[in-house]
Amino acid sequence: MGRLIAVLLFIAVLVPGVLLARAWWLAAGRRAVAAGSVELAEPTAEGLRTLHRQAVFGRRVRLLGLLLGVAGVIGSVVVLAEASVFLWVPVLVLGLLAGVLLAEATRPRPRWTTSTPPRRPRQSELISGWLVWTMRVVVAGQVAATVSLWRSGELSDAVAGAVLVAPVAAWLLAEIALLRAVLRALPAQGADVPVDEALRTWTAHLVTAATTVLALLPLGTLLLRAGIDPDGVSEGFDVLPVALVAGGFSALAAAVAVAGFLLTWLRPVRSSARALTG
Repeated sequence: MGRLIAVLLFIAVLVPGVLLARAWWLAAGRRAVAAGSVELAEPTAEGLRTLHRQAVFGRRVRLLGLLLGVAGVIGSVVVLAEASVFLWVPVLVLGLLAGVLLAEATRPRPRWTTSTPPRRPRQSELISGWLVWTMRVVVAGQVAATVSLWRSGELSDAVAGAVLVAPVAAWLLAEIALLRAVLRALPAQGADVPVDEALRTWTAHLVTAATTVLALLPLGTLLLRAGIDPDGVSEGFDVLPVALVAGGFSALAAAVAVAGFLLTWLRPVRSSARALTG
């Protein structure tokens, strides 16, 4: 009976990760609609230049993030030698995601004329509120798990600090990018509105996905560590270790799934100006 309960509990804890992956699958439809609107519109010359500038800017900053990740790997080798082998992938992933977040949080404002009086979109028009609040809840859960393990002596000060700083910094950058996306006024030229909305939609989903991944990966690792801790396992059936292990697997699987959707959002907004060829 205990094994059956453990299996059912394991499956139940996996459900949030499945729901998160489904929500990001539905977000792909929003991306298709935004990209289709750009394809069907006839952007102005400034709109086309904006698309080019934003794509180039994003690639450059993401490349900077990759270089920072490589530098972090080299630094870990110098400081920790052979002990750094397990840090190479996390450090590289951290650099890549940091590049994504920095690119979206620091994107230059488009140079087109804004509407008068200024009109601004609601955040719900750019991204599902469920995805945004899931990001915030995951970051809060990751912080709570880190602090709990730190206070119990399971994590050293250096490890706890590193695990706390990265997701919190990512969350701050994401909130800045989301705020900029809704505060910027819409363009005055109606033909540039689909371009502007697509750029905002891309930014909202990129920062939300990157922050979610940065929080889910350490959260899953911490839950797995707590669940398989020999000191916390009793001789009989114990619900807590099973729930922690299932939660860890669910968080890591969800992180991989969201990372897959993140890769699809990295493709820049494009316009082939089909309206011009009629």
